[in-house]
Amino acid sequence: MYRFFAYTFGAIAVLFISVSAGIALYLYKLSQDLPAYDSLANYEPPVTTRVYANDGTLIAEYARERRLFVPIEAIPRRVIDAFLSAEDKDFYSHPGVDFYGVMRAGISNMEGYLQGNGHRPEGASTITQQVAKNFLLSSEVSLERKIKEWMLAFRLESAYTKDKILELYLNEIFLGSNSYGVAAAAYNYFDKSLDQLTIAEVAYLAGLPKAPSNYHPVHNKARAIERRNYVIDRMEENNFINAEDAEKARHEDLVPHFRPAGAQSPDAQYFAEEIRRWIQQNYGDRALYDGGLAVRSTFDPRLQRIGTQALRDGLVAYDVRHGWRGPVSHLDLAGNWQKQFAAIPTLLDVPEWRLAVVTGFGSNDTAKIAFTDGTEGRIPFAQMKWARKYIRDNALGPQPRKCTDVLAAGDVIYVQALPDATDGSTKGQYILRQVPKLNGGLIAMDPQTGRVLALVGGFSFYASEFDRAWQAMRQTGSAFKPIVYAAALDSGYTPSSIVLDAPFVASQGVGLPMWRPENYDEHYAGPSTLRSGLEHSRNLMTVRIAADIGMEKVSEYAKRFGIADHMLPVLANALGSTETTLNRMAAAYSTFVNGGKRVVPALVDRIQDRTGKTIFRQDKRICEGCRAQAWANQDEPLIANNAEEILDPRTAYQIVHMLEGVVQRGTAMLVRDVGVPLAGKTGTTNDFKDAWFMGFSPNMVAGVYVGFDEPASMGHGETGGHDAAPVFREFMKAAIGDQPAVPFRIPPGVRMVRVDLHSGRPVNEGGIMEAFKAGTEPGSGYIARGDTSDSSAEGPTDEDPNATTQTGQSSGAWGLY
Repeated sequence: MYRFFAYTFGAIAVLFISVSAGIALYLYKLSQDLPAYDSLANYEPPVTTRVYANDGTLIAEYARERRLFVPIEAIPRRVIDAFLSAEDKDFYSHPGVDFYGVMRAGISNMEGYLQGNGHRPEGASTITQQVAKNFLLSSEVSLERKIKEWMLAFRLESAYTKDKILELYLNEIFLGSNSYGVAAAAYNYFDKSLDQLTIAEVAYLAGLPKAPSNYHPVHNKARAIERRNYVIDRMEENNFINAEDAEKARHEDLVPHFRPAGAQSPDAQYFAEEIRRWIQQNYGDRALYDGGLAVRSTFDPRLQRIGTQALRDGLVAYDVRHGWRGPVSHLDLAGNWQKQFAAIPTLLDVPEWRLAVVTGFGSNDTAKIAFTDGTEGRIPFAQMKWARKYIRDNALGPQPRKCTDVLAAGDVIYVQALPDATDGSTKGQYILRQVPKLNGGLIAMDPQTGRVLALVGGFSFYASEFDRAWQAMRQTGSAFKPIVYAAALDSGYTPSSIVLDAPFVASQGVGLPMWRPENYDEHYAGPSTLRSGLEHSRNLMTVRIAADIGMEKVSEYAKRFGIADHMLPVLANALGSTETTLNRMAAAYSTFVNGGKRVVPALVDRIQDRTGKTIFRQDKRICEGCRAQAWANQDEPLIANNAEEILDPRTAYQIVHMLEGVVQRGTAMLVRDVGVPLAGKTGTTNDFKDAWFMGFSPNMVAGVYVGFDEPASMGHGETGGHDAAPVFREFMKAAIGDQPAVPFRIPPGVRMVRVDLHSGRPVNEGGIMEAFKAGTEPGSGYIARGDTSDSSAEGPTDEDPNATTQTGQSSGAWGLY
């Protein structure tokens, strides 16, 4: 018997030792296969890139994982308490694994197995274990993965402080809505920073790690509130909050304020998209979406709002003149139209416009309308009288006489609320609207630095992401003429030089018809001053000037100004036949304002990496006197403009002075309404396909382009002065119209002489003050180039065997205005 017990005990001992050795060997092998955890000491997670306006407001965010890294010292205690209550109340006391929790989970899992409920096994994971799993392991449900998790948890606890582990957890945990970490979740769910969250909001976020999709604040609101209140109960139980605060938090409604991805402001969509492309091209996708860059842009929120509204108003004004093209959609009111109506996409960046469905017609000739939120309104017939049926550009249907001539029940339309009347008579009344088919762009720029202050790429980014201010290549028409005149002034002309405005003919080559450009009004002014030719946009004078100085020189100036890199040296291009972009034109006009300096459009002032180190700065000038510790009666430091000079400052001012005349007496007189010194130039291309206005004050350049995306005639008479200049006027009036009048700066070497407006000859009184380069003014003995007032200067005729050959001309180029 003794021997039996001895053998039995020995067998059990051997079995125990063998099993222990096997387990030890198994654990040893697992430990050798554990991932390295020392990388967590230098943890750099993917972090959201944020773009700020020039006043510091956030305008855009870009990320694959929306995360804002926050050090543990900056995380409010309330946030920590909530997550400890929800996830691991003994975090600061256990060694990495909560053995009591493991036993509890084991019992629960055994009960579930015996009952056959098929539930996912509980893991009793501590925060340390979750860090180990999230950073170093997969989410596989297996015993081996769980053992590795325990082993890593012990190692993490020995290698890092509790605060470091908690910091890793709170910045890495996924909380739904593409939110990684508590800071990003606070912004994405509630549009608040961590220190602004209420107890109820903190508790809601702390309840999300288990299953974020199950507790969506809108789609699963009841379950979300139940989970939130559970966390509040745990916070009270753990003495993190008192009973009064807990009760108040439990009764607080759950109201999310979701932060959109990408651009944060409806007005900033086009600007933000151009910045996104620029960062992507210069720094790559990883830096853009994972790098946590802080981008300080040139974006001016006030000017952007003004520019957006001015362009929209101008496009709508054109659209109203050209008739009603019909409703957005049509619904059968006999069916389930509400669901179909709610599914129709709307223009989220035009919040003053709302989609409505026509539900019927009432007394006093009004259309009854309903909105997706169940509210109702009405459109008086007076607010749709404009809606004559569109037939073609210059043809409209008969004037409507009643609402049913325009609308039918079931029509889905856009409407805009009428302004509130003092007597309340306009309450619930709306104006009929339609999305313009015409589109355009607006840009505003600092002429000294090229900083883009406002960028409007179209009527609505949601309707079309194509940026007409930055991407659209279009002919400029007469907006190009100041470049020709600048080349002329540098070639010996003066603003008072006489040039013949008369018919001009040029050969286009063998077998091609003669090229006969025309003035817009098809009239001729005869011998006229250079100033008059620019003020009244005389095509024939411009062609003669270009022919005299040579188109090669004009092409070189176009390249120098950044308008076109390879412009063909043919006379038609002197009238703006070459395509370019609005931002390039704004940069070119900036050169006139700033005294001849080259300007490169800039969207970004500075970029800092995630550590705060500056990795890009647009302005690379060094200010020697800007770092003074205190003021000691020293002069204000001046920073020299070291940009390349591409135009004689005197020539630049002469062009500015002549373009002031365009506003005072020429094709853009409506711009005078702004009430401050302005200069600019209109531009219209053949068949009225494109309309431009480029203008400026001493401190800001602004450009406007309008036209169809697929080039087509806008209709007879739709010129730059009629369509683009009013947009510029409204923009500048709101932007600077209330500011003190600042004259344009006259550079050294310019003589102002009073001359007759029409002849350019000196007068003692009346006339205008003209700008001459010193030594070229009347009475100096200077013989100006370009006095072509005699008949021999007339262009070649059909019969002239020596007619100038200009290949590439457009025989239909009758005139650009």
